[in-house]
Amino acid sequence: MSEYNSQMENSGSDFAEETGIELPPERKVVFYNDDFTTMDFVVDVLVSIYNKTHDEAENLMQAVHQEGSSVVGVYTFDIAVSRANLTKQIARKNGFPLRVEVE
Repeated sequence: MSEYNSQMENSGSDFAEETGIELPPERKVVFYNDDFTTMDFVVDVLVSIYNKTHDEAENLMQAVHQEGSSVVGVYTFDIAVSRANLTKQIARKNGFPLRVEVE
């Protein structure tokens, strides 16, 4: 087996330690509840942008609604910011004030 293949079989953290490559830090994308954004819109966004199943999206939407906010995903910084910005653009285009933050 080549050295490359044997390295790829290791877990991500082992590979990072062996090569000296640091994995990028991850950030949370958080949705906040409001009185105007519809539940259906939130579910649609979670399915289309965050690749959640319909059931996962429903559960996350309920958590946002009941608890006031919820982490909807954890991604590398660039992906988290891109998804959050896309979510805000789509929300504004549809007239919703959905608050999305990257933490």
